[in-house]
Amino acid sequence: MIVPEKLKIGDTIGVVAPSNPIIEDNIEELKRAKKKVQEAGFKVKYSKNLFSNTNGYSSTPQEKADDINEMFKDKEVKMIWCAKGGQNSNSTFEYLDYELIKNNPKIICGYSDITSLTNMITQKTELVTFSGTNFKTIATDETDYSYNEAIKRFVEGSLELGIEGEKYENLKEGIAEGEVIGGNLSLTRGLVTGKYSIDFTDKILFLEELGFETMPSLASNFLYYMKQNGVFDKIKGIWIGNYEHESGIPLEKIVLDVLGNEYNFPIIKSNNFGHTETKTVIPIGTKARIDTTKTRKIELLEKCVK
Repeated sequence: MIVPEKLKIGDTIGVVAPSNPIIEDNIEELKRAKKKVQEAGFKVKYSKNLFSNTNGYSSTPQEKADDINEMFKDKEVKMIWCAKGGQNSNSTFEYLDYELIKNNPKIICGYSDITSLTNMITQKTELVTFSGTNFKTIATDETDYSYNEAIKRFVEGSLELGIEGEKYENLKEGIAEGEVIGGNLSLTRGLVTGKYSIDFTDKILFLEELGFETMPSLASNFLYYMKQNGVFDKIKGIWIGNYEHESGIPLEKIVLDVLGNEYNFPIIKSNNFGHTETKTVIPIGTKARIDTTKTRKIELLEKCVK
């Protein structure tokens, strides 16, 4: 895998919007996030089409991809931070310059719909990418947990996932090692087959979902699609994150309902990633180890920034 360079105080962070448009309240939220990051000693550079809404529901795929390509090309920019999530970052896939990205490796981070983009970049280029807080969320979170996790990973190079004392549950015991991939369940489901699919072989799969948009039966639908297409025959383990639905049915129950007793890999659960206040930064493409005998049941095995 290609490991990007650390972020240093004084470096320039490029902000792009590969998913939903930056409109209305988002504009002020971005200003607040920018102010916070600048006060910490970083420079912030907005992409050319950051505030574009050409289609009325987002900027065009070409505009989005142009911004991403340009940020990777720009020697001044040391990290690319995705502004917010949404529904269609996958529209960029055919317009991204994967060779350019591979030859200009740098940190790119985001969560929710952005995990579609980051997983595809890792698949196509072998660049380690990151599931972590979006740029806008720096301003809208009630605490600094997720922002601090980003600083810890990108500036300090820490391999610690989350903070000391966080609760992990064993859903199925075991030990496994593999590269980490995944993110939002609905988006991961979209990367299972076809021209723009990712390789699940020998991977540790992390999954979370936004309960506001995805009821338990739909989460079940996504997981059965993955099961029917052989995903769970290939992976080494599953790490389940946040999911909150008004029914009270947890994602771990849905996962276990779908998997039954057919698989022997370990499955763990924590609440430190996903659509929640506590978003640790998970490197996509880095090797990790699940060990259900330990208190903190997953650990990173290799550097994700250098």
